[in-house]
Amino acid sequence: MINKAFTQIQLDPPFLLFVGDVKDDASAKTGFGIAQWRRSACAGQMRLPGCGVDLRLPELDISGAVAAGTKTAIVGVAPRGGMIPGHWLETLAGLARAGIDLAAGLHVRLANLPGLAAAAAAGGSVLIDCRVPPQGIPIATGRKRSGRRVLTVGTDCAVGKKYTALGLHMELANRGVAATFRATGQTGIMIAGRGIPIDAVVSDFVAGAAEVLSPDNDPAHWDVIEGQGALNHPSYAGVSLGLLHGSQPDALVLCHDAARTSIFGLEGFELSPIGKIIERNLDQARITNPAARCVGISVNTSSLPPDARHAWLQGLSRGIGLPCADPLIDGVAPIVDRLLASE
Repeated sequence: MINKAFTQIQLDPPFLLFVGDVKDDASAKTGFGIAQWRRSACAGQMRLPGCGVDLRLPELDISGAVAAGTKTAIVGVAPRGGMIPGHWLETLAGLARAGIDLAAGLHVRLANLPGLAAAAAAGGSVLIDCRVPPQGIPIATGRKRSGRRVLTVGTDCAVGKKYTALGLHMELANRGVAATFRATGQTGIMIAGRGIPIDAVVSDFVAGAAEVLSPDNDPAHWDVIEGQGALNHPSYAGVSLGLLHGSQPDALVLCHDAARTSIFGLEGFELSPIGKIIERNLDQARITNPAARCVGISVNTSSLPPDARHAWLQGLSRGIGLPCADPLIDGVAPIVDRLLASE
């Protein structure tokens, strides 16, 4: 269901997270995101032979999913190009015929995939596409809006922009600060129930979509806006730039993976130094908000030895002069301290 402002979805739990036979965790980031932030709603996972990821949920086949009372099977992958491999269709159709709703956040529409519409009709299930932008998105105006905004940006794709935004929102809410998580990707929309899938918006309207997503609000209210892509990414810089301009962020939080030295999937492109990436993002953010500042760095440190993690973060913090934390291990309190101190 779509209204004039946001893509709104209703996904009925319990969920089955389908990850097919993808080989790496980054390709299954939708599944990992839902397993992390809506774990109590998950009945299990479904993997095909050769799958290289594990969401650490009970393993279910179609009959097991039905027995577990599964209401919605979510395609928990985000492959390059947003397409579903043909050899997954038999399993997905089987789920639909069993009366389980199918939800996906891919560029291809589920009903356009061979056999899925007929399977859903036979099983009385619903096909739910979460990557459909609302109608009537305007071109950006650049008009200054009331309220406060923080945007997560990245050194690359799949470095924790969504996790960081959710963590910031939770920390602000725990402190009694008025805040709203603004989802811009399919996984965030599945978690929040509403948002705008920014990368499905026609390029001329991306900044306008960011303005619609974070409208005028009370002066002390924070919109926590989920970032997409990376400004230095050869494939996805466009969506990042539109978000930077349309969000008019008062603050940026840079997200990084400690193991990442080159652009994911484009290993010929080395990452720029973190300080340089911050400068690039601030330069563009200040086109629509001259007061924009970076308030911290959120780092996925899962690749580091546990005894080296703290020193690594401290070294980065000293070098950049900003608080650095892993949102899933440390939380984001030091970053929120700096965010609120910058008001």
